[in-house]
Amino acid sequence: MTSNKNSNDKPVKIELPPVETNEVYAIAPEAFLTADPEGKASGSGVPFPGIDVAVPSRTDTGVHAGAVPAGAAPVTERDPSSTRLMSIDALRGFNMMFIMGAAGVFIALAKLWPNTITNAIAGQMSHVSWDGFRHHDMIFPLFLFLAGVSFPFSLAKQKEKGKTTFAIYRKIFIRMIVLIVFGIAFGNAITFDFAHMRYASVLGHIGIAWAVAAVIYMNTRFVTRVLLSVFILVGYWFLLALVPAPDVNQAECFTHEAYVQRAWHLLSPDEQIKKNLTMEGCIVGYVDRTCLPGRLYKKVHDPEGILSLIPAIVTAILGTMAGGLLRRDPKLTSPTAKTFILLFAGAILIAIGYYWNFVFPINKNLWSSSFVCFVGGISMMSLAVFYYIIDVLRLRMWAFFFVVIGVNSITIYMAQRIIGFERARAFFFDGMVKLCSPELQPLMNSLAYVLTCWLFLLILYRHRMFLKV
Repeated sequence: MTSNKNSNDKPVKIELPPVETNEVYAIAPEAFLTADPEGKASGSGVPFPGIDVAVPSRTDTGVHAGAVPAGAAPVTERDPSSTRLMSIDALRGFNMMFIMGAAGVFIALAKLWPNTITNAIAGQMSHVSWDGFRHHDMIFPLFLFLAGVSFPFSLAKQKEKGKTTFAIYRKIFIRMIVLIVFGIAFGNAITFDFAHMRYASVLGHIGIAWAVAAVIYMNTRFVTRVLLSVFILVGYWFLLALVPAPDVNQAECFTHEAYVQRAWHLLSPDEQIKKNLTMEGCIVGYVDRTCLPGRLYKKVHDPEGILSLIPAIVTAILGTMAGGLLRRDPKLTSPTAKTFILLFAGAILIAIGYYWNFVFPINKNLWSSSFVCFVGGISMMSLAVFYYIIDVLRLRMWAFFFVVIGVNSITIYMAQRIIGFERARAFFFDGMVKLCSPELQPLMNSLAYVLTCWLFLLILYRHRMFLKV
C-alpha cells in the first residue's frame, strides 16, 4: 500500500501533547517492512484541551538510512529513551480487537464448528460473574497496564522538549479529567438526568489510576514503587477480608474479638471472611452504595467503583516499571535481556496471583490483589513477546493490522458507542453475506463487522489522524 499524500502536504494538527503515550507514528503502511520502531511524528499544533487529532508531517517517516523516500527530509536523531515502540501499539491493538468485535467472531466460529478448542476459546469471550478469570477480564487491566508502559517514554519526551514539572502535572490532570468526562458520556450518552446517570466508568478508572501512578513514577525510585505496591496490595487484602459491610452485618461483627478472630483466619478464610468477599457483603460495595451518586452498574456494587481504584493504581505502576525497563539504554540492558526480565517478572507475578487466589480470590469486580498480580504477570509476558518479535527481531509486517487499531484505541472505543457501525456493515457486506449458507452467515457477519471498524480506523491512519487524550 502507498500513501496518497505527497511531500508538499502541510500538516494540520489540533493538539494537546499526549501524556499517556509516546508520539504518533508518521509511518506509511509500506514502511512497515523497513521502518525503525523508534520512528516519530512531527508538526506543531494549536492547543485544544484534552484532545489531540494529529495529522503528522509526511517527511519524518522514521525509516532506516537508505530507505528514506525521495524528497523526504532526513530523519533527525533523537533521544532513544523518548522514542515510540511499535510493540506497545500492536499489543494495545490486539487487546482492543476483542472489544471491536473479535469476541463475536470466536463465538460464531464455535457455533459453526464446535469442538474442544473452539468451545474453549468461545468460553473465554465473556466476563466471570464474580470470582474467577476469563480472557475478557484481561482487556481492561491490560489497557491500563499499557497506559503505564507508555508514560516513561512520554515523560522523557516532555523533558526533552523542555517542559516544566508543573506543565507535565497539568497535562496529567487534564488527561484524567477528560477521561472521566469521556467515561461518563460513554455510559450515559449526552443526558441531563443526573440522578440516574452512572458516574463510574472504565475510562474514568483508567484516567484516575493512571494519573496517580504517573505522579508516583515521577517522584519515586524503583524500590519505593515496589514497596508501595506491596503495601497497597496487602493492605487492600486486609481491608476487604477484615472489614464487613456495615449495612448487611450485625453489630457483633464489629467487636474487637471479631476482628481478631478474622485476622487469625486470613490464611484459612472462615465464613465471615468469605461473606466479606461477596458482592453484597464486601466493604467495596458498601462504599459504592454510600458514596457514589447516580446508579451502580450492578445495583449493589460497581466494578469501576471507588475502593477498587486503589489496587488498580498498582496495575498502572507495574506498567510504568515495565516501560522504565524498556526505555533503558540498550548499552546498559540489551533488548534480549529486557525480554527475559519481563518474562521472569511476569512468571513471578502469575505465581503470586495464583497462590494468593486460594485465600483472596482472583476477582475483577473487586480488582483483588491476586487479580492485580495475575493479570499483571500476563500483561508483562504479553508485552515481552510482542516487544521481542516486533522491536527486537523487527518482524513487524504482521503487526500492521493491530497497530492501526492500537494508535486509535480511544477512537474505536468511543466510536462504537456513537457511530452506527452495524448499519455500515449491513450496507457494504449484507449482499455478500447472504450468498453464504445460513450456517456460515453469523460468522461472516461478525467478520464483516470487525472489517468495517478496521477500515474506518485505516482511513484515519492513512490520513494521519489520531485521537488521543
